[in-house]
Order: sequence, then structure tokens, then C-alpha cells
Amino acid sequence: MKKDLSRVFDFIFVGAGISGPFIANDLCKKGCDCLMLEAGKLFTRKTYPSNGLDGTSQLYWSGGMELGHDCKLAFLRPKVVGGGSIVNQALVDRFDDAAFNSWKDASGVDFFNVNDMEHWYDQAESEIVIQEIPAEFRNKNAEIFDQGFKNMKYQNAPLRRAQSNCYLEEGNCCIECLNGCKLGSKQSTPETVLKEALENDLTLVPEIEVTRIIEKDGDIKVIGKDAKGGTATYRAKNLVLAAGAIGNARLLLNSGFNKKVTHIGHDFYCHPQFMSFGLYDEKINSHKGAFQAFKSDDKGFRENGYKLENVYAGPEGLALLVPGFGIPHHRHMEKLAHFACIEVCTRDTNPGQIKVNRKGKALIRKVQNAEDLSRKAKGTKVIEEIFSSTGAKQIIHGQFGIGLHLMGCCPIGTDSNKSVIDPEFRLHGFKNIFCADSSIFPNAPGINPSLTIMALSKKAAHSILRSL
Repeated sequence: MKKDLSRVFDFIFVGAGISGPFIANDLCKKGCDCLMLEAGKLFTRKTYPSNGLDGTSQLYWSGGMELGHDCKLAFLRPKVVGGGSIVNQALVDRFDDAAFNSWKDASGVDFFNVNDMEHWYDQAESEIVIQEIPAEFRNKNAEIFDQGFKNMKYQNAPLRRAQSNCYLEEGNCCIECLNGCKLGSKQSTPETVLKEALENDLTLVPEIEVTRIIEKDGDIKVIGKDAKGGTATYRAKNLVLAAGAIGNARLLLNSGFNKKVTHIGHDFYCHPQFMSFGLYDEKINSHKGAFQAFKSDDKGFRENGYKLENVYAGPEGLALLVPGFGIPHHRHMEKLAHFACIEVCTRDTNPGQIKVNRKGKALIRKVQNAEDLSRKAKGTKVIEEIFSSTGAKQIIHGQFGIGLHLMGCCPIGTDSNKSVIDPEFRLHGFKNIFCADSSIFPNAPGINPSLTIMALSKKAAHSILRSL
């Protein structure tokens, strides 16, 4: 890493999750001098947290969960070098016509269609390895999901995962990867494009929380604080925002950019996810092996705004979701080995908003409307059918939802009064501030966003280089 941080960089990146490293790698390969600042820590395969409690406290903002104003959804926001690519299950899907048509209608951006995005998906996929979990390594939780779909005559499909070799034949358990993959199998950005960008002279500084940006006459100052509370200022000709929906909105609002770009913080979306558990007589051992292998692939589900996946979590997470207190709760937790788990993930329809208080803290306002709740109810009903058809003795529904895949707040669009980022990935009215992460999503696609963030970042890098 370069040590001189006082020089004027070509680009400063705020955030080292998925988008930033993809863009930085392409810029560094063309000789751009880039600095990347990340609020979270830099871990290695040897230093990732060894258990769920440590993982939750060390890899997320606010120690694991940020609550909305009504406390009905808990939002998970990664805070680590690698961002969502570290803590997620590495699921990668291309968007369909339904997602892109909705985006085009909302934004007026012409390239939101399957044909125009195909090249950028190809480019993104060339940077990673994508596999499916082989049938012989699917665990009992996945088998129940698959059998239940067959029983009910619904369509499902294997999940496409960004992984190279999970050593499942040696008994590796995927659940460990939720705290960072110690094998390096998950195709996180530190194992792929970020690693390459560092080899191409990217300067990475972790544990710097950027608090303010100042743009004046083409010069950008980025002000941040370190883990000890000290402050530092960095300068660049250009800025790339890559801190996600809440992070980008908070930074732009605290820096006063909403005076010129009034839509900052609006159109906040997520994919609310609700886990349900089937209790069986025999042990399911959902925590062992490759537990997340299938997704729903039923046209009716898509049209009704929800999808299902077989999932699981560590005991510290399940303890929050399993209802009850005292002895009843304890009895359920004693039977975790007998739990199968399926989640319903809804395609959000009601946009929220991110504001900041006097201290600059992000305030999340997000309400599920009647349509969103109806989508959840329809998906939950299918889960009950699947569990009942496969012999579950009891069905337990998680007591609150998790807001994953945080999107929007800086939506892309042609109308500067209704959007924040223009079709060239620039902040409206500014030639040197760019963004291509999930914060530019015009609405919720109902599909895992990771691969599309990569594809948009590849397209944005091309656009930036062309403008230079």
C-alpha cells in the first residue's frame, strides 16, 4: 500500500464493499491513482471472527442491527472491508425483464433492459467463479425444501453461488462463512477484484469513517475519523460513493448536498425477509454442510411479489427470531437440530426515507404497506404447505422481519427532481462525483442484487474512463 496520503488522488472511494472494488480495479488497471476509505476493519482468512456473536458485533454497523422508526424491521448493514460480499451467502442472479422494466419506468434510463445489460453481466461474471451446490452435498434442510416444492407442484431451482471450492467433501459447513470465509472459497471482493486492485497500486485505508465531503471548483476534500476519534482530510479530483444506501445518503445529507439535489435520502427500499421453522421428529441439522442450495423459481410467486429460499442462521440469530420467553423459548432452542428453515423474501413496494438527526446519525423510516404485508402472507402460506407436506410436527414463525439488500436513497434517473444520480453515474449537477452501488436502484427488484451491483459497477467504470 502507498503510504503518502497527503497527495491529491485521481479518485477517492468511500466504501470497500462490492461496488467500490469493482470500479477501482478497472480504474487502477488504467493507471488511475486511487484511494479507498472504509469504516470497517480489514480481516484475513485467519482473523475472521470465529463465532456468530463476535461476527455480528464486528462485521455490522450498530453491533448487528439497526431498527427502523417503528421497530418492526431490523436492518443489517455490513461494516467490513468487502461489505456484503463477506457476510452474505454469495448468491448471484441476473435480473429479469420484470425488474428492468420497472426500473426503466421509474428512472427513464434506456439501458435498463436484459439485452443492454448482458455485456456487463458477462464482464462481472468473468471476475468471479460461479457454482451450484452439487446434489450429493445438499443437506436435509435443502432436501425438505426440494421435496416440499415437488409435493405441492411448485417450481424451484438451484441457487447460483459465487464460490470456487467449498471443500464440502471434507465436511465444511457453509454457516461458518456468514462470519467471513476462512477458506477463501467465497468470491468476496478481498479474494477477487479488491485483491487485484491492491496489486495495481490501489491505496486502501480501513477503519476510517468518512463524515463529510466538500466539493469546490473541481477539488474534493474528504474528511474522516479513525477508530480512536482522530480526524484526517484527503483530497482528490474525483469521488466515488460506494457506502451503500444508508451510508451514501447519510454522507451526502451531512455534507449539505441535498440543498442542490433534493431527492437524496428518498426512495429507500429493501427486501424484507421473514424466516419460518418446521420442527421435525428426526434431526435435520440445518446448520451443517451446504444449507442454502435452492430458491423458488415459480412464475406465480414472482408475479405475487415474493420468493422463497431455504436458509439458516447461527443460534445467536435464531434466538432473536424464535418467539417466547423463559422456559418455552428455552425448549425451542434445545430442539434447533430438529428445525428446518425457509424464508419468504418480499419485493418491497412502499419506499422509505433516510434522514439524519442533529448529530448526523442516520434515521430510518420504513413502513410496510398493505400490499407488502399481503405478499408476506402469501409466501408464508406456501411455507406452511411445504412444511406440512414433509411431516413437520410444528411450524414456528419468526417474530420480526430482517431488512436485507438495502437499496435506493440515491436513485438513478433522467429527472434531477426525482433522482440523485444521472445515467452517466454522476451526482446530478456534479461532473466529478460518481456512484453505482445499490443506492442507485430505482426500486426493489425482488432478486438478489449482488451480481447487478457488479455489472453496474463495470458499466460505471467504463463510463468514467470514457469521460476521462
